[in-house]
Amino acid sequence: MTEFQAASRVNRIKPSPSSLASARARDLKAEGRDIVDLTVGEPDFDTPENIKAAGIAAIQAGDTKYTAVNGTVALRKAILAKFERSLGLTYTHEQICVGGGAKQIIFLALMASVESGAEVIIPTPYWVSYPDMVLANNGKPVIVDCTEGNGFKLTAEALEAAITPNTRWLILNSPCNPSGSVYMREELTALAAVLLKHPHVWVLADEIYNEVLFDTEADINLAIVEPQLKERLFIVNGVSKTYAMTGWRIGYGVGNARLVAAINKLQSQMSSCPSSISQAAAVEALNGDQSFIVEATSVYRARRDLAVGLLNAVPGLRCPSPNGAFYVFPNCAGVLGRMTPDGKRIESDLDFILYMLESVGVAALHGSAYGMPGYFRLSIATSEETIREGCRRIAAAVTGLR
Repeated sequence: MTEFQAASRVNRIKPSPSSLASARARDLKAEGRDIVDLTVGEPDFDTPENIKAAGIAAIQAGDTKYTAVNGTVALRKAILAKFERSLGLTYTHEQICVGGGAKQIIFLALMASVESGAEVIIPTPYWVSYPDMVLANNGKPVIVDCTEGNGFKLTAEALEAAITPNTRWLILNSPCNPSGSVYMREELTALAAVLLKHPHVWVLADEIYNEVLFDTEADINLAIVEPQLKERLFIVNGVSKTYAMTGWRIGYGVGNARLVAAINKLQSQMSSCPSSISQAAAVEALNGDQSFIVEATSVYRARRDLAVGLLNAVPGLRCPSPNGAFYVFPNCAGVLGRMTPDGKRIESDLDFILYMLESVGVAALHGSAYGMPGYFRLSIATSEETIREGCRRIAAAVTGLR
């Protein structure tokens, strides 16, 4: 029998590091290990009751059939209303696509637009899936280093230097996973000035965390600071992070009608449509009581302050305070080169997180997976008790180094 041979696109990419880390933590727990899992990027809150009720009502009403590829009319109206209400941006139904999570929408956008030789600019630190999504679609990731000194954000100068005639997209994630950085108006204005000089470059704005903001009052994006970019801006969002609906799998994209039509064509051949029940729940999430967002963000802010304070008290670690999302991204350069109790040298951030996992049972993600060596990511989408215990164990692990 001829052995299976994976297509080249599969061999170009690697499994998601965050998914692997979470799976490893679950396996160790199943083996009886006492593990503090700080890898999971999903809210620990339950989906709000009004949203769950809407899903149940859809089942009871028999709303369990196929929907339009780009979602139900009710959901598209809710999305349009959200953009006008929160951002002051108006779109049409032809400019909306709805899929099984924001992750699917991003992949489909790249599939619809990227071919061999196309370049996609990805600032560091980046969400782990961006480069592999580009590679899977025959594109070339162009990684641009963004330092902690610049707030982990892309500067106009760095963007200008990265653009070539082959540049197809800039991916801009704000608030950022993993750093929690949020682009301010003046920073977006500077980036917009560069983009106006290069009309062949489009922007994929991943705004999945845009409601989880700590130190800025308003959510803004490139279409607000520079309306001329609106037709080149594809905004991706969803209900997973904001409304604690990760398992419901509803994401959406809004932007240029021709791009959206291409995405919808691909989805028609891939999955037909998202879950009808999840769409009904998403309508209630977007249209219903929004107090959950305020309450959850307040909790995340307190958890952020707790984690940052505890980590900055550990000699050898330095933890910037994020402005959004629900992660902290400490610098561990101060522990590199030191020796573990059993005589192994900590040469990298990966060595450090593996040492923490084995020695004190803390599961984290290494910064190199996000294009940022010398850092590691911790999720604060968990209880204060878990954060305290995790940071206590991290401090013990660092103290044990020689």
